[in-house]
Amino acid sequence: MARVGVVAIGRNEGERLRRCLASLDPAARPTVYVDSGSTDGSPEQARSLGADVVALDLSVPFTAARARNAGFDRLLTMAPEIAYVQFVDGDCEVDPGWIPTATAVLDERPEVAVVCGRRRERFPEGTVYNRLCDLEWDGPPGETNACGGDVLMRVSAFQAVGGYRPDLIAGEEPELCVRLRANGGKIIRLAAEMTRHDAAMTRFGQWWRRHVRAGHAFAEVSHLHVHSPFGIWTKEARSNWLWGLFVPAVAIVAAPFTLGLSLLLLLAYGVLYTKIVLGRRLRGDDPQTARLFARYCVLSKFPQSAGQARYWWNRLSGRSNRLIEYKGPGTTG
Repeated sequence: MARVGVVAIGRNEGERLRRCLASLDPAARPTVYVDSGSTDGSPEQARSLGADVVALDLSVPFTAARARNAGFDRLLTMAPEIAYVQFVDGDCEVDPGWIPTATAVLDERPEVAVVCGRRRERFPEGTVYNRLCDLEWDGPPGETNACGGDVLMRVSAFQAVGGYRPDLIAGEEPELCVRLRANGGKIIRLAAEMTRHDAAMTRFGQWWRRHVRAGHAFAEVSHLHVHSPFGIWTKEARSNWLWGLFVPAVAIVAAPFTLGLSLLLLLAYGVLYTKIVLGRRLRGDDPQTARLFARYCVLSKFPQSAGQARYWWNRLSGRSNRLIEYKGPGTTG
């Protein structure tokens, strides 16, 4: 068990952090909690549960990537012999069987750099937004291009590519996976329970901001690796521009010059919706779930295109990217 270390990050997660650390059993393995300015006693709670605590320097703009790197650095000073590191967000609870299951894969397959599993929403029926998160995380098992924030990673592979890119405000995990794959590593998703996440999304505005953040990540990460054969999200970024900006702009702007005929372009959203519904049905969703997912998938094109526009505006104007939060006091998601 000492071959595996843990890095958890968070801010003002309260009971969620207690559940997170209790599920990891810090007494059984070296565990670091990185706190980014909590005011609810989270650092003290983490210490009482056996975790070492790193207080992030808040004079430097916060990113989850920077927090994970800081936690990893502290972990190696505590336990330089570890072979694997489990990264986890402080609002997640780790399944009891996850670390042994994922460790076995890394033991058996030296070419694998990253192992992830099924992340579930803790209260999927609490709100429609929680339900959408749960559906979004239900990816097929097998070799994949990217992982999320909860992941078991080979220490040597992480070190070889220099860890997370600390300046990214979103999409730092898929961006890291691009570099890991370029270095010969494989990313594997298992059909195994990994974590339970508490999204705590109760308002449409939270859902919207979450997708603004996603759009920002699509734009930045796809641009960073636009020339790499391992690059990701180019297709997604183009889709967001098309559906979130180009189609509605052409339909509306051209309406006075086409006697309103250009508004017929908006019917294309119905085609997109139907395509998504059929795709979800083929994956096994019931009709109601497929329609729910499709509605919000179509709608998400608008905040995601806004997030992409935000990234390019900041880049072209020389402004720094600022964190896009949707959960209030929490830092993860």
